[in-house]
Amino acid sequence: MEKLLGEFSIGLFFWQTVLFLALLLLLRKFAWKPILNAVNDREEGIKNALDSAEQAKREMENLQADNQKLLKEARAEREEMLKEAREIKNKMIDDAKNEAREEAGKLIVQAQASIQTEKKAAIAELKSQVANLSIEIAEKVVREELSNKDKQVKLVESMLGEATLN
Repeated sequence: MEKLLGEFSIGLFFWQTVLFLALLLLLRKFAWKPILNAVNDREEGIKNALDSAEQAKREMENLQADNQKLLKEARAEREEMLKEAREIKNKMIDDAKNEAREEAGKLIVQAQASIQTEKKAAIAELKSQVANLSIEIAEKVVREELSNKDKQVKLVESMLGEATLN
């Protein structure tokens, strides 16, 4: 350090200072400005990228919210459609049951009417057969009775006695 102080020269110091300042000016003009501009551009690019990323994030959140909303609406619509389908199914089943009951009722009424008609026809047939049998029996009895003249006269008189004039 003593050697430096001993050999110190103002002229040399002056020129070194001038050269240093000139070097600083040259560096400022040609190096610092482009470096600072590049750093500023880089910083602004990063800031823009962060802003774009933030905006994209907000858009994604909005899209996710919209997707959730659409999913809820779709689920609600699906549930509504399923509910309507169940109601239609139940209505169709009820209608089919009611129609089947009505048809069964009609068939029962028709069957009862048919049974009554057949019953009346059977009774009429039975009466006809009973009448025919009665006539045949009566005919046989009357032949037997009328084979004798006395019995014929008695029979005619008893019948006339029982018959009333209207």
